[in-house]
Amino acid sequence: MNIAVFASGRGSNFQAILNAIDNGVLPARVSLLVSNKAEAGAFEIARKHNIAAIHLSQHQFPSEDAYVGNMLDLLDRHSVELIALAGYLKRVPTPVVRKFRNKILNVHPALLPLFGGAGMYGRHVHEAVITSGVKVSGASVHVVDEEYDRGPIVLQKTVDVLENDTPESLAERVLKVEHEIYPLALKAFAEDRITIKGSKIWIQPS
Repeated sequence: MNIAVFASGRGSNFQAILNAIDNGVLPARVSLLVSNKAEAGAFEIARKHNIAAIHLSQHQFPSEDAYVGNMLDLLDRHSVELIALAGYLKRVPTPVVRKFRNKILNVHPALLPLFGGAGMYGRHVHEAVITSGVKVSGASVHVVDEEYDRGPIVLQKTVDVLENDTPESLAERVLKVEHEIYPLALKAFAEDRITIKGSKIWIQPS
């Protein structure tokens, strides 16, 4: 299965996906990296692995239609079958979501449906978790639809929220969990073990 990774930052989940491929855990290949940030650290990871990498921003195009058309053409040219959002801080255009219905995944640093939605990313999530007083957080891999963080949940794993946690210390532990479960969720899709009907999802055992 050909995967496109969309990333805006350093690309640690991108690297975790590549590690899973190299270790024989994930039967897929990353055929494309897309980033809306020209300076994203993920580009360096792509260069080291000889992966095609494209800076694609709406600001490069005269209209939304031109931007979306270019993105769809890019995905088609690289024979992309599945899109993995890995710290991608832009909303995926609706026409792309519709074309890749149930074929776009995202990893979120909390236990959805809690602490999700517009503006809930990175440090903002962990600050909200700590402020709320909950004792457990974690990471979620979910299918992407037209609403932020509302698609069917594929996998989740928990971490304890410690009494002396800061957003940074909690983020560090949650990130480790993200690196564990994201490749496993992608593996289930690559092995065609996923059935989705509406908001319900079933995963066949490997």
